[in-house]
Amino acid sequence: MLTIRKDAALDFVSLGALVLRLDPGVVPFRKATECRIHVSGGEFNCAANLADCFRLKTGIATAMVDYPIGDLIAERVKAMGVTPFYKRFAHDGVAGPNMAAVYSDCGFGVRAPVVFYNRSNEAAARLKPGDFDWNAIFAGGVRWFHSGGIFASLSPTTPELIAEGMQAAKAAGAVISFDLNFRQKLWDVSGGAARAVEVLRRIASHVDVLVGNEEDLQKGLGIEGPRVAATSKLDPSAFFGMMDRVAAGHPQIKVVATTLREVHSTSRHSWSAVAWVEGKEITAPTVELDVYDRVGGGDGFASGLFYGLMAGEPPEEAVKLGWAHGALLTTYPGDTTMATLEQVRAFAKGGSARIQR
Repeated sequence: MLTIRKDAALDFVSLGALVLRLDPGVVPFRKATECRIHVSGGEFNCAANLADCFRLKTGIATAMVDYPIGDLIAERVKAMGVTPFYKRFAHDGVAGPNMAAVYSDCGFGVRAPVVFYNRSNEAAARLKPGDFDWNAIFAGGVRWFHSGGIFASLSPTTPELIAEGMQAAKAAGAVISFDLNFRQKLWDVSGGAARAVEVLRRIASHVDVLVGNEEDLQKGLGIEGPRVAATSKLDPSAFFGMMDRVAAGHPQIKVVATTLREVHSTSRHSWSAVAWVEGKEITAPTVELDVYDRVGGGDGFASGLFYGLMAGEPPEEAVKLGWAHGALLTTYPGDTTMATLEQVRAFAKGGSARIQR
């Protein structure tokens, strides 16, 4: 089973890119006249959720550009209670480097959300081994270290930095997690499918806890698809059917987990989650969600799962905490949590929604 330190100066450190998400709500961008601004990034979302909701001591190692957009993002990092470890870049006033932007409307009803990026000359893509003093960051100890596949796709140097950070964190006694978060658009412009598999397999060799669904495992790690087809998006058999191949290729991985989501309409989803924990198959309940903003739900699940494991909860309870937090997160605007730990625990017990068992 996972060996998790009981105490350290930092409970959780993530490595990744901070991004600005512009959100026009239900209006498509081609007709938008105003946007809300959210600060996001898969790795940051987990650190923010664990600090703000789950009251852990968290940090993020990332790029920061010294210009007003960077100032806005840094304010949100501070507000969520996350300790930043910045590699700073100067902005030339014209071309950058920039903090990346993600554009994402909410969709409505039968109209799905649309997501697209502007990651041109992104500062985070310039990050490379040697940019962070891991010995200083981990000097007081660290319990958990996390990164993800989006950051790995940004440049030739970001995967090497992830490996460096994972090795340093492992030497400091941390559990290592990675969210495959396979994004076809990003890998298409950074080497394609073959490079994705080569990079992510190499990173996975350092990992104890892996987050990813069947598509992530197939496209990200090149693992053969399940022998048994799923009967629905909520059927965990296809996911569990791949675990023997995950274990064979990466025997050090102890936990693999993901959400299950059946989308009936943009604002109505069925929601569950599954985890494989050292051969044990765990499935969360299914709940019908009225979705306000679906972005960040998967990171919400991962955050709750990580918290449960760090808190010493049984694996079944850790999965339910992740499931509950991810569900609650879809009811708020933005990518990071507005829930409290008490609300998450109450929902995990089935007290605040009609649950189908």
